[in-house]
Amino acid sequence: MDAVPALTEMPAPQYVIVGDNVRLATYTWGDPDADPVLCVHGFGSSTRDNWVNTGWVRDLLRAGFRVVAVDQRGHGSSEKPIDAVSYTMPTLVSDLVAVLDTYLLDAVRYLGYSLGGRVGWQLAVDAPEHVERAVLGGIPDGRPLARLKVDQARAFLDHGTPVEDATTLRYVSLAERVPGNDLRALVAIAEGMRLGETDPDPASPPQQPVLIATGTQDPIHDQSAHLASLLPQGEFADIPGRHHVNAPGARTFREAGMEFLGRSR
Repeated sequence: MDAVPALTEMPAPQYVIVGDNVRLATYTWGDPDADPVLCVHGFGSSTRDNWVNTGWVRDLLRAGFRVVAVDQRGHGSSEKPIDAVSYTMPTLVSDLVAVLDTYLLDAVRYLGYSLGGRVGWQLAVDAPEHVERAVLGGIPDGRPLARLKVDQARAFLDHGTPVEDATTLRYVSLAERVPGNDLRALVAIAEGMRLGETDPDPASPPQQPVLIATGTQDPIHDQSAHLASLLPQGEFADIPGRHHVNAPGARTFREAGMEFLGRSR
């Protein structure tokens, strides 16, 4: 195969219209006939931020995979509804099924981080035929947004009132660091995540091979390791010295994830 440049270029987004007429930005790289990997980013991030700038897409292409990625609704170049009901877990899962159907992909290897990891867990449970194996980074924190003080975030948006809660301030800062983010949409995601039970259910886990990887400096590290131990085919990998925000760019994460995704090919 041709040499892959050190810095992967972002192609123009290809838009997929999902059930409630929201446009999702999707991206694809590599040989259309190669084994596909679906990459889904975390809260306040994007395909570019989580997977391109960190070297994941580059490494997946070097390994001979086809890469398909999506900016989740409310993120990146996708549409950004500002109503909470647009961001329930069933909706986020159905978005990914729609993307796979559009690309005529029956089954993929899955790579997700944080919110993308949590949605990937549910995709593997609810539509197991679509997921062969999965790397889920930074979970069970698919519901980190439950700790966000929505009233303070809205007061900041509406009136410029300073955010006092440290966790909420951290999420606001995270949201503002990625170009193109709409803080109102991200607050709506936080609200939407509270409309149902969005924590991973260890009583109904994915049956596929799953690697959970979490930074050793992430407060959820021990929860992640325990969650992995409950999976029928679960494995766990430390991401040494990394916290929740900077773990996606760690070489150790890429190496562990690439090895796991490349099995049984």
